[in-house]
Amino acid sequence: MKTKLFTAISLCIAAFSFAQFSTGTVALTGSNLSLKIDTNATTVTMTLTGSSTAWLGVGFGGTSMSSVSDMFIWNGTANRDYTASGSRSQPSADAAASQSWAIVSDNVAGNIRTVVATRALVSAGDYTFLNDSSTIPVIFAEGASTSLGSGSHNTRGSRGLTRTTLGLGNFSLQATSVFPNPSNGSFKIKTKTGLNKINIYSQIGAFVRTIEVTDNSDNVEVQVEGLQTGVYLMELENKSEKSWKKVIVN
Repeated sequence: MKTKLFTAISLCIAAFSFAQFSTGTVALTGSNLSLKIDTNATTVTMTLTGSSTAWLGVGFGGTSMSSVSDMFIWNGTANRDYTASGSRSQPSADAAASQSWAIVSDNVAGNIRTVVATRALVSAGDYTFLNDSSTIPVIFAEGASTSLGSGSHNTRGSRGLTRTTLGLGNFSLQATSVFPNPSNGSFKIKTKTGLNKINIYSQIGAFVRTIEVTDNSDNVEVQVEGLQTGVYLMELENKSEKSWKKVIVN
C-alpha cells in the first residue's frame, strides 16, 4: 500500500511539474489592448496587442501604479522592463542588465501591434509568476503616442486575470530538452513528440534562420556555427503546437 501511495504521489508531482496554465486572450475593457499570459514549469510567455502608434503598458501584481511590483512597456525606446515610480510619476526603466523580458516577436498588421515576450517565472526584482491557476492582478494603459511620458495615456485600467490549466505537457514540445547549453553553436534537441521546424531569433526578436526537420524527428542536431556570441530563442514547431527555448552561443 505504501509503495502504491508513493507512486501515486510521485505521478501527481510529475504531472503538476509539466502542467501549463493560460489566461486565454483577454480584451482589456476600456482600451484597445488584449493580453494573454501562458506559463509552464519554468517560463512565462506574454502576448500583448494594441495600437501600433501607441506605447502599450502592463503592470503585474497589483491594481494601481502604487501597488504593482513590475511593469512591461512597449515604447519607442529599447527598454521593456520598468518599475513603477508612484501613482502620478512616469515609470523608470530597469537597468540594462535587469531587462528580463526577451522579445520573441514584434509584428504590425494594419494599425495593430502584436508583441510576444518571454522570461523566467522568477526574476530578481520582478513580479514572480506562479505556474498554477491563481489569479494574476494587472494594470494596463495605452499611450497617446509611442513616446512614454507621465500622463500621456489614452486609456488605463486594472483587472484580475483568471487562468485555466492546459493539461499535461510531458508529451508536448514544452518538455523538450536542448543540450549542451551553452554551446559553440551545435545543439541537440530531444523531444517527446515530433518536430517539424525550428525558427531561430535573436534576443530582441530579429529573425535569424529557419531549420526544416524533414522526417518529423524527435531527436535533432542543430548546427548554427557562425552566429555571434549571445542569447538566442528557438521557436520549435510541429503540426499542433509551438514552444520556445532560450539558448546561449559562446
